[in-house]
Amino acid sequence: MTELNIDFVRSQFPAFRVPELAEKSFFENAGGSFAAGAVISRLNRFYTSRKVQPYASYEASSLGGQEMDEARKGLAALLSIAPSTLHFGPSTSQNTYVLAQAFKNMNSKRNVVIVTNQDHEANSGSWRRLERSGFEIKEWKVNSDTGSLNVNDLKDLLDENVLLLAFPHCSNIVGEINPVKEVCKVVRNVGAFTCVDGVSYAPHGFSDLEDLAPDIYLFSTYKTYGTHLGVMYISDELNKNLENQGHYFNEASPLARFTPAGPDHAQIAASAGIVDYIHDVHTHHFDQSSNSRVVARRVHEMQRKHETKLLEPLLDSLRNRTDLRILGSNSVDGRVPTVALDIKERGKQIAKNLAQDGIMADCGDFYAVRLLEALGVDLNHGVLRLSFVHYTSEQDVENLIKSLAKNL
Repeated sequence: MTELNIDFVRSQFPAFRVPELAEKSFFENAGGSFAAGAVISRLNRFYTSRKVQPYASYEASSLGGQEMDEARKGLAALLSIAPSTLHFGPSTSQNTYVLAQAFKNMNSKRNVVIVTNQDHEANSGSWRRLERSGFEIKEWKVNSDTGSLNVNDLKDLLDENVLLLAFPHCSNIVGEINPVKEVCKVVRNVGAFTCVDGVSYAPHGFSDLEDLAPDIYLFSTYKTYGTHLGVMYISDELNKNLENQGHYFNEASPLARFTPAGPDHAQIAASAGIVDYIHDVHTHHFDQSSNSRVVARRVHEMQRKHETKLLEPLLDSLRNRTDLRILGSNSVDGRVPTVALDIKERGKQIAKNLAQDGIMADCGDFYAVRLLEALGVDLNHGVLRLSFVHYTSEQDVENLIKSLAKNL
């Protein structure tokens, strides 16, 4: 497999060249990534010369609409889905809320919604509140020692009354990658729908949604090197069966039915810069051009290989310590480089000490309160979370390990 050229990758991110961030090591990527230069350029161009209502016949408007369409088509191609199934909203939390409202009045005899306690609250809270509208909420619980979800436990919850399962592609605390394709198949076999929260996985590579086959897939562009938007895939079948949440006169428009507020034109257009970036990385590493799905797969593989290589020494430095607990697996297998440490009352002070050494990280609950409770973490102290992505360098990890050794 081709090795990721980290120097080229970092050259695509202006953040590494500004005084506030240069010479520092960023380990809070699970909270949001740096923006690629291509995104910033497109956003600046839109605000400079396209900041009008899009899709009219005059040039600035027409160009603005074309750039919005370009973003939708480009992201859809990376995800191996039809552009008509990709929706933009202000955030993943807001998109999930809108979807839950649509499910509330769905014409179905099924009334059970299954959620997990491994989730970020954005993909749990809105679904849980459907209990007020007469739905029965069941919880697919994690193992209280490992934080893992067991598919056999899910099977015990599935029956003909289940309407929907909402679960994460990857935990934002234990970093575990769940078997999305297997889970979606199991749920589909009982006639129910799946909503997959991909927010914590998408920064590590864009998935082939045609292969995984969820009914809903969600992620955030501000964690995939873009602006602050939520992206959601909704299958054609499900779209047709959900109640319109947009203006009544947009009932027949698949792309307008789940956008009750006007979309942020500039941020949507700028999202094409995410696509530019992925293609630029591919072009730099491979001589031949290819279709977007192949591009996404190759870049995904390089990202994961680089991240795994850097994760190994970090876990090596932590796994034998008796003064902390790594939440989840202490192996690189089946996880992303998001490492949460239970250090009890010392966590917040250690985060401050790391900052003095140029290590940017944080301590808290990271909206995964239910998971931390299940794992016995004191919510007054939270966890120290160390998360990185493919633009993180070996030097960054060495800096982190050195600072941790001094401050733990």
